Amino acid sequence: MNEILSLLIGIALLYLGGDALVRGAASLAYRLGMSPLVVGLTVVAFGTSAPELVVSVSSAIEGQGDIAVGNVIGSNICNVGLILGVAALLTPMPIQSKIVKIDLPILLFVSGLAAYFLFDLTITRSEGIVLALGLLLFIALTFYFAKGDPKALEGEPSVAPLAISKSLLFIGIGLTLLIFGGDIFVEAAVKIALTLGVSNAVIGLTVVAIGTSLPELATSIIAALKRESDIAVGNVVGSNIFNILCVLGLSATVSPLSMGSITWFDITVMSLFSLALLPLCRSGWILSRKEGAGLLLVFMGYLFWQFLK
Repeated sequence: MNEILSLLIGIALLYLGGDALVRGAASLAYRLGMSPLVVGLTVVAFGTSAPELVVSVSSAIEGQGDIAVGNVIGSNICNVGLILGVAALLTPMPIQSKIVKIDLPILLFVSGLAAYFLFDLTITRSEGIVLALGLLLFIALTFYFAKGDPKALEGEPSVAPLAISKSLLFIGIGLTLLIFGGDIFVEAAVKIALTLGVSNAVIGLTVVAIGTSLPELATSIIAALKRESDIAVGNVVGSNIFNILCVLGLSATVSPLSMGSITWFDITVMSLFSLALLPLCRSGWILSRKEGAGLLLVFMGYLFWQFLK
């Protein structure tokens, strides 16, 4: 019970820390003159991936490579199967052509690159550096495409930005909560894995992955209810790209990662979920309730298989 309570406390701190970091960073970015689109694709995407980053880096430092890798793979599966599945069930979501033409091909490429690096069941420091450099390229491409679209540079934030001093305070509080929450979360997850007799990999692919995906879940559900489908879908696609390039890349840069008992089946499921988005998004340019239900059922089946094997 103590470990479960610690896990819940860790999840709460991760959620609150991610929310504070996103609010502070987004406000600071607006004050510095960045456009709403660029803020959404960079600052907010990074902020909602911050819990995954903190947990995976902490796991890498502690020699729990299977939790670090499992967190990324499981989070990417969770983002598509659970988050988009639930969001589409709430309301069918129209898909912008930009997501299909630009963002999804980038996601498929980086997913394939990660699978290639994981072929020997490890991520070396040099491979981590390549992924991290890919993050810089992705951010540069985001700015480039935004610059080429005049409409992308228009608009004001829906909520009045904070003062710079308050923005920095929110960023500091967010980072502090993330660090403490990440440490508590990883320690509790490892103890639960030992108590239940399951591997760290299974805990990383399921409990840790779902827990660190709470910011994406909250963002996408709220966006879906507000009929902002581009935010809901874009948040998932962008977060999955950040998870691979930023979370996996920086974690392996800090310390080379071993997959442990994570198998090629898990990597294949992650890749297939990403690949499935392409035909689903192109089918009438809308993600329907039936398609959302299908994603959710497949995700539940994957979870069930994890705890049965």
